[in-house]
Amino acid sequence: MNNLLKFYIDGQWVDPISDATMPVQNPADAEQIGTVAMGGAADVDRAVAAAKAAFDSYSQTTRAERLALLKRLKSVTEHRFEDLAQAMRMEMGAPITMARAAQADAAIGHLQGFIDALEMLEERSVLPNGDILLREPIGVCGLITPWNWPMNQIALKVIPALATGCTCVLKPSEHTPISAMIYAEIIHEAGYPAGVFNLVNGDGANVGSALSRHPDIQMMSFTGSTRAGTAVTRDAADTVKRVTLELGGKSPNLVFADCDLEERVTASVDECMYNTGQSCDAPTRLLVERACYDEVLDIAKRAAEATQVGDPTQEGDHIGPLFDRIQFDRVQAKIQTGLDEGAALLAGGLGKPDGFEAGWYVKPTIFADVSNDMVIAQEEIFGPVLVIIPFEDEADAIRIANDTPYGLAAYLQTGSPERAERVSARLRAGAVHINGGGFNYGTPFGGYKQSGNGREGGLMGLEDYLEMKTLHGL
Repeated sequence: MNNLLKFYIDGQWVDPISDATMPVQNPADAEQIGTVAMGGAADVDRAVAAAKAAFDSYSQTTRAERLALLKRLKSVTEHRFEDLAQAMRMEMGAPITMARAAQADAAIGHLQGFIDALEMLEERSVLPNGDILLREPIGVCGLITPWNWPMNQIALKVIPALATGCTCVLKPSEHTPISAMIYAEIIHEAGYPAGVFNLVNGDGANVGSALSRHPDIQMMSFTGSTRAGTAVTRDAADTVKRVTLELGGKSPNLVFADCDLEERVTASVDECMYNTGQSCDAPTRLLVERACYDEVLDIAKRAAEATQVGDPTQEGDHIGPLFDRIQFDRVQAKIQTGLDEGAALLAGGLGKPDGFEAGWYVKPTIFADVSNDMVIAQEEIFGPVLVIIPFEDEADAIRIANDTPYGLAAYLQTGSPERAERVSARLRAGAVHINGGGFNYGTPFGGYKQSGNGREGGLMGLEDYLEMKTLHGL
C-alpha cells in the first residue's frame, strides 16, 4: 500500500511532483483504507517522456519477444490473482466470489485473448496489387480507465499496447488505485523494459486532461461516461491524436412471449443487478411483449426480492454496495425521479436495505409501467435499478430498443432462432446477447452512437494500437 503514494515511472516507483492526495475508502463501511497520491501535468510530462524514450527500442521488438513477455505476464498475474481480487473487494465493494470469478479473471482471460490475437496478426502482408502493407505500433498511448471494472478495462488497454510494441501511460480511476498499483507491480515483475508502462494516479481534470492534450501522445483510449468522453475528444483535437472511447449505455432487453419466461426473466433481472448494476452494458431496460406482460411482472418482482445484498467479504452470489457516496446519492435521486414520473414501483425503492446502514448499499429496485420517454428510461442510472416497458409487436420492440442515444449492447429473449436473427439485425448496438449468451474473451467489445467508437479485445483490439504503412516498388 506504500506505493499508493508513489507513481510508477520509467521502471521504478517515484515520488510525485504534485503534493495532492485523496483518501481511498471501502464502500462497504465507508472506512478509509489508504491514501493515494494525485498527480498533475508535471507528473504526466515525466511519465510521457519515459514512454517516449522507451518507444524507440520497444517498438523494434519482434513479435516473438513480445509474446514471450505476455506469457511471462500471464504467469505473474496468475500468481497475484488473489491479491487483485481482494483489492477490488476492498476498493469498490465487489463481493469476493464475483471479484474472483469476473473482476480478477478478466486480467487473465483478456491476456490470453490478446496472446491468441497477436499470434494471428499479420504484421506484413501483400495486397492484391503487389504493394506491401505493414502494421506498426502507433506510439505513446494515454490510457484512462474507470472504477466499475478496474482490471477488465486496464487489461483491455494496457495489454494491447504492450502486445503491439507501443508504450503507455495509465491513469486508472483514482477511486480504485489498489488493483492498478498491484498490476504495475505485476508488469514490473514480468520484466518489461523501463518506460514501456507508466502509471500516474489523479483525476480527469488534471492528469486526464494533461494526457489528452499532450503532444507526444499519439493515441488516447478512454472508458467512462459519455460526458467525460467528449471532454477527452475535445482535449485531444488540437494534436489530432487517435481517440477510442467506450462510454455509457442504456441497454434494452427484449422479452418475447415465446421464450421460457421463468428462466429468461429471472436471469435478466440477475444480469441487471450484477456488479450492483454498475456496468455500462447492463440490460437496464426490460422491454416486454404485451401478451406476457403481467406474467413477466410477477416473475421480475420475485427475482428482485430474491436478490441478496451482502458483505463483500463473504462468499456467495449476493450483490455489494455502490462504490461511493456520490454514486449512492445519484442512484437515490434517480429512484426519486422514477417515483415523481409516475412509474409503478414493483420492488425496492428509496433508502438502504435493512441491516446495511453503514456503507453505500441500495435496494434492488424495479419500476414497471415505464414509458421510454421517462428520464429513468433514457438516462444511465448505474445502480441496481431496472425499468420495465411494454411493447405491442416486433416492430414496436425494435423502435423502443433503438430509441436511445446509446448503442453499447442489447439483449434478446426468444424461442425462435429466426426471430433472433431478424431482430438482432435491426438493433443498433455493438453486441446482442441472445437467450443469455455472454461475451467471450477475444471478442471485440464496443458500441454504436454515443456509446463510443473503436473496439476492445482480441484482434480488433490490437488494430486500434497500430498504424498502417504501405510500401511501393519492392
